[in-house]
Amino acid sequence: MEAHERPQIEPIHPGSGRGDGLWKRIGSALAAIGLVVAKIGAKAKLLLVALPKLKLFSTSASMLVSIAAYQLIFGWLFSIGFVLLLLLHELGHVFQLRREGIKASAPMFIPFMGAVISARSMGDDAAAEARVGLAGPILGSIATLVPLGIWLATGDDFWRALAFIGFFLNLFNLLPVLPLDGGRAMAALSPWVWLVGFAGLVAMAFFFPSPILLLILLFGGMESWRRWKARKTPEGRAYHRIPARTRVLVAAVYLLLIVALAVGTSVTHLPRGLGDV
Repeated sequence: MEAHERPQIEPIHPGSGRGDGLWKRIGSALAAIGLVVAKIGAKAKLLLVALPKLKLFSTSASMLVSIAAYQLIFGWLFSIGFVLLLLLHELGHVFQLRREGIKASAPMFIPFMGAVISARSMGDDAAAEARVGLAGPILGSIATLVPLGIWLATGDDFWRALAFIGFFLNLFNLLPVLPLDGGRAMAALSPWVWLVGFAGLVAMAFFFPSPILLLILLFGGMESWRRWKARKTPEGRAYHRIPARTRVLVAAVYLLLIVALAVGTSVTHLPRGLGDV
């Protein structure tokens, strides 16, 4: 090729426009990747919202999963009875929340952790929160009267053990520590009780170390600290401003439950080595 026929190649200078095609292709690729990531994120968010509505995560399915897990330790029949007692305890909270005009989810079971419900709040004030907190142990204690009655009628230690676990479960939940039911009830009395209860739980976790106690200490400590700091704000004062009569009633119900459940736990306690669950 003759020199005068050779194509003239000019260097690419910034701003000359000759390199725009490369940058446009890179920009288009990044935009496409961003669009894919956004779509994946949107679908993931949709999946998280939809998970509780899937049958796999329904109350009945989570109950079956919990029964299957507990039966590895207790056997099938005892595990079914235990999960049913948990269900009725949680339904007490659900029923009372709905009576307070608050939409609450159905219970969801977590093996070896119990069960949980979700709601936007525990009520409009501390009195409502106390009613919601006490409703679980009240209905749970009434449900435990069934295995107690069967044991008294038959003398079968299987039902005695089931009654014991029912009474103990509800008694433990009445510890005056957030987020347990007893801590909810104490919202109607005095925030100072949370500090006393939390100190007691620390001692309990020291002498009887347990993953569940450690989790309660972690989450209960954070919630207690948050609410302790907010107790003197205008919102906090309004939340805890309830009639003295209500405080006395909550305290009376709380103490009566403690005494009744302590007696039930003592009566149904099965010495180790006796009975066959």
